[in-house]
Amino acid sequence: MLTRARILGDAVRRRTPPNPWVGAVLVAPDGTVIGEGATEPPGGRHAEVIAIENAGGKARGATLFVTLEPCGHTGRTGPCTEAIIEAGIRRVVVGVIDSDERVRGRGVAALESAGIEVEVTSDPDCEYSLRPYLHHRHTGRPYVVAKVAATLDGAIAMEDGTSQWITSAEARHDGHELRADSQAIIVGAGTVRSDDPTLTARIDGIETQPQRIVLGDIPAGAKVLPARSYHGDLDALLDELGASGVLQVLIEGGPRVVGPALRAGLVDRVVWYAAPAFAGLEFARPALASLRTITMNELLRGEISAIRLVGSDVRIEVEMPNAEHH
Repeated sequence: MLTRARILGDAVRRRTPPNPWVGAVLVAPDGTVIGEGATEPPGGRHAEVIAIENAGGKARGATLFVTLEPCGHTGRTGPCTEAIIEAGIRRVVVGVIDSDERVRGRGVAALESAGIEVEVTSDPDCEYSLRPYLHHRHTGRPYVVAKVAATLDGAIAMEDGTSQWITSAEARHDGHELRADSQAIIVGAGTVRSDDPTLTARIDGIETQPQRIVLGDIPAGAKVLPARSYHGDLDALLDELGASGVLQVLIEGGPRVVGPALRAGLVDRVVWYAAPAFAGLEFARPALASLRTITMNELLRGEISAIRLVGSDVRIEVEMPNAEHH
């Protein structure tokens, strides 16, 4: 049932930030699903409350499956723990504990004090789904995803400057999904000059576009002209975005942005789209030219967390070991 709850939560991921996208499923003692819910946009009901309301008077004695620890504090809405207790729910299965030190464990403690059985599963799929939120609440900064689309030997543009298109239409669409999952996109001014991107998420049904930030001056007439031009330090920018409630940032900049961000330990995940093509790097433009490692012990190593085909390309996710350092 946690899987179903996670699917419900993921379906509202783009509408709930800066709040988490939580899903909940309420199950009667006979195993029948009697209520489901997913968190509404900020100010709206939380997933647990919706599931309880959908169950009507059937919630007493039921088991609640919820992806994130129910809140035990009052914010824009009342504590979910009170609604759970008042509904007479017997057991709560929690996917992952909240990482915010101000509230961590309070929800579980409140439920247990009321005599409700609580099981915390530390479910890896729930943790993966909610990682941007958990990271933000733990560090105060957005979860940073760096996206690269390159040939198999790492080229992002050719000697004459051409760069469109290296990857397939399916991979480009997947990149728009990444944009839609983020609340901010960062690129360098060089990318704007060479590619003139709009930096919008061209996805059906998206309600809110991520804010667009260009590191440096925006050329006159660029499609991204309404974007914000930023001339400060990327480290400071991430602090600022985190303070404003941005949970996930997507870095799409070229080698002068992605490489230094990796070197500085600012990237949490790399999403690399590798096309089945070869350029030869003597004259082509390498994706991470500015990273510049001299010796083997300088290699930046991460952990591959997912690999799948997207169209004719390979999509590789690499988790970078930076979370505790932000």
